[in-house]
Amino acid sequence: MDYEGVKEFKGTISDAYPIPKTMKAWILGDPDQLTLVEKPIEMPKKAEVLLRIDAVAICATDLDVISYGPPAMIEGGLPFNKQFTPGHEYMGTVVALGPSVDEFKIGERVTVEIHSGCGQCKRCRMGMYTSCHNYGLNYGKVDKGHRANGFTTDGGFKQYAVNNINTLIKVPDKMSDEEATLVVTAGTSMYGLTELGGLIAGESVVVIGPGPIGLLGVAVAKALGAGPVTLIGTRDDRLNIGKRLGADYILNVKKEKDIVTSIKNIVGQNGADYVLECAGTEQALNDAIMMTNRGGKICLAAFPHEPIKINIPHLVINNIYMYGIRGEGKSATHRAMAFMSEGRFDAKLVHTHTFNLEELPKALKHARERIDGAIKVVIKPWA
Repeated sequence: MDYEGVKEFKGTISDAYPIPKTMKAWILGDPDQLTLVEKPIEMPKKAEVLLRIDAVAICATDLDVISYGPPAMIEGGLPFNKQFTPGHEYMGTVVALGPSVDEFKIGERVTVEIHSGCGQCKRCRMGMYTSCHNYGLNYGKVDKGHRANGFTTDGGFKQYAVNNINTLIKVPDKMSDEEATLVVTAGTSMYGLTELGGLIAGESVVVIGPGPIGLLGVAVAKALGAGPVTLIGTRDDRLNIGKRLGADYILNVKKEKDIVTSIKNIVGQNGADYVLECAGTEQALNDAIMMTNRGGKICLAAFPHEPIKINIPHLVINNIYMYGIRGEGKSATHRAMAFMSEGRFDAKLVHTHTFNLEELPKALKHARERIDGAIKVVIKPWA
């Protein structure tokens, strides 16, 4: 550890975890163009740690960022050709502590929330740091302190990362690296159910879309005591995983004559109390509206790529509430970790494939095209 950056470092390091000068990292050029390069390793500042990234999962939003740009915002604009590294669902080992950091120890395993809010805007003071009003303002003279790794700052498709201590959750020894990457996914589902009211025990919940967030949405809903919980999708293999995660009913929309009628036959003709919408299509959103009971609530955990038409009159006439969520706000990942560490559900069922860092393009192809039934694909940077 003799390079200049470490010599000048005022925090804490350990000979047990030597820090090299550079690391392997993927950077985004033009849309869908990724290049593996050597990047310098930054050292942590106050209230930050340096992580050796041990595992990083691929999220559908990573695919959007790599192909289209949003919701990533680098230096005030699209993320292309700015030496930007995508990837946001990662975990790792603490290898350096910034000045004054004593909340964590070198050698501890942690998983990482995406967002660290500015801490000064109205939303951050409310605990809604994923809705920080200074989103993306983290460069040059407009640096407000906001960070969203993989969106407004470098992400996890690399070997080391600096993170604010507010984004870290300790990982129990019994939990694998791969499972630990899923805490953010479960945290997003937890955040959605929190915004729908949180107290859902005994209430009927419908989850539309058996992607990772939807599948873990089923698991979290059951862990919170909801019932019945119904999962809707188009792929029987994923629906069957949902059944193993606790779904009381699974419905393949392709096999149902009218999915709204099918739901009402399960929960009663008034409709479902809560709907967690994880498909992000026009049809799914309108089905969600029509299957929700009067005064019920819908959470949008996915988003369409284009504006769509939805049945606003029915929504308003029936006093149905619709919420949009962004990420894993209000410390929902901590609650998700509590459930996972206690074995309340088996998130490992969602992890299907593992690749090394050099195989990222192949891993992205598996995730995008759902090759071999891929659901959650994990990268191991040191494999």
